[in-house]
Amino acid sequence: MSEASAVVRPEIGKSIVAKGLKTNYLEAGSGTPIVLIHGSGPGVSAWANWRLVIDKVASNARVIAIDMAGFGFTELEPGAKYTMPYWLEHLTAFLDALGLDRVSFLGNSFGGTLATHFALKNPERVARIAMMGANLLSFPITPALDRLWGEDALTHDLMTEHMRFFPYNKALITDDLVESRLAACARPEYQAAFRSMFPAPRQKIVDAMALTEEQLTSLECEALLLHGREDVVVPVDVSIRAQALIPRSQLHVFGQCGHWVMIEYNRMFVELMRSFFVSGN
Repeated sequence: MSEASAVVRPEIGKSIVAKGLKTNYLEAGSGTPIVLIHGSGPGVSAWANWRLVIDKVASNARVIAIDMAGFGFTELEPGAKYTMPYWLEHLTAFLDALGLDRVSFLGNSFGGTLATHFALKNPERVARIAMMGANLLSFPITPALDRLWGEDALTHDLMTEHMRFFPYNKALITDDLVESRLAACARPEYQAAFRSMFPAPRQKIVDAMALTEEQLTSLECEALLLHGREDVVVPVDVSIRAQALIPRSQLHVFGQCGHWVMIEYNRMFVELMRSFFVSGN
């Protein structure tokens, strides 16, 4: 890729070294820092998850959307073992590198779970967490998640099929989105990294990522849970059970909505984020 072509790619933003890795992130706005963490599907990146959210939330906050280690356009560590402790190390190093002592988080699926693990380990560093379709508790792995984690999406048609698991409204799957996801995962070294993350049987990965009921009852920060009622990747029951455990929490369930609340209900999603993070109401 030439330098000129890299400049115009919306997926590629700023970079900083964290845990020895040149880490790609997007940034906009000023004020209260909110760190956005993407999910774990094939070809995911900060831009693919948050492209419709970043500028709108950044109207009254500092928004920082990271490509976590193993995903997007962040440098890979050869032979990395992708586990929750590994991602926690990378996230911690990223925040330290940016000099962020205390932040709020917005996490999609895996991103919400990672943020919650971080908050439990570093309660003094987290103000609030909003999480969407997060796999906070263990659940019988869904056929959609098992397939998303278990296949390489190397063609336009196969990636399109993968993307159809996410929204309730399938018309939201555009060629531009599919091509963006392909660009993030088509590189051979990233294909290998993704394959290594979620080996079968993948139920054990769900269980390893999940928090316990005791952990959730000890979460100190305020939490906003959002979930699509028709989510076939992470069942809505996971957020219902989690919200009943987290002391300072609220839950919003969206009808005719899948795993992408931020895309399917973008206007309402942005309003909730502004209220939760900035006004505190």
